[in-house]
Amino acid sequence: MKKVVFFLVALATIIFLIGPLLAILPLAFTSNVFLTYPIGELSLRWFDVVFNNDVWHRSMVNSLIMGVGSTFLATVLGTLAALGLRNKNVPCVSLLKTVFLLPMVVPAVVLGVGMQIVFAKLGLASSYTGVIIAHTVLALPFVLISVLDSLAGIHSSLERAAASLGAKPFATFRHVVLPLAAPGIGTGAVFAFATSLDEVVITLFLAGPNQTTMALKMFSSLRENVTPAVTAVAFILILITLVLIGAAALMKRRSNHEVSN
Repeated sequence: MKKVVFFLVALATIIFLIGPLLAILPLAFTSNVFLTYPIGELSLRWFDVVFNNDVWHRSMVNSLIMGVGSTFLATVLGTLAALGLRNKNVPCVSLLKTVFLLPMVVPAVVLGVGMQIVFAKLGLASSYTGVIIAHTVLALPFVLISVLDSLAGIHSSLERAAASLGAKPFATFRHVVLPLAAPGIGTGAVFAFATSLDEVVITLFLAGPNQTTMALKMFSSLRENVTPAVTAVAFILILITLVLIGAAALMKRRSNHEVSN
């Protein structure tokens, strides 16, 4: 009986979470001009609009540039921070972890205003560099948490065994720690990229006319002229995210399989 109750609760939770997506995403394939049901004839006209419209096309390119740039920086910095915080000899580890995780809890509006003031003085406002740095700040905590979780599963005896066999610290990191932590690094990178793709508030404060992202374009379209093109872009973003999550899950599964063997 308990299993049935748990199953029903889990099913209801899943439906509650994905219900809005199931309601809106089919409208990406409508031939109608408005976001209304019934859909009528199925059509790819709005995907054609998105890919052939210069504004939407530029926003997609911007999202990829900023997503890739911020993901690279957040993954590298987050992994290095996790390796440093893993060391028990580092003073005030708990405080440092809290500082790294602050962007997750501080309101986006507060971060946006603060970054706008600082970046304006540094000459980074309305620039690709400024937006990439801002997205990196937001994405870094996700990488840190993911990598710390992977590092926690690596027993220190493995590193001591490598050292006892004559491996230098860098060689131990490269051939022992890094392969075992790779699933966590990959998962963190996926979340970092998804965070960059989805960010609107801080981008709104820092981006100029030439740095409009897909998320920002969607936001402005909802205010100005709501068309099914927005749902087509949403479908593309969700599809990209699902592919990345699947790749990260596959990487983790292969790593676990190699470790078990």
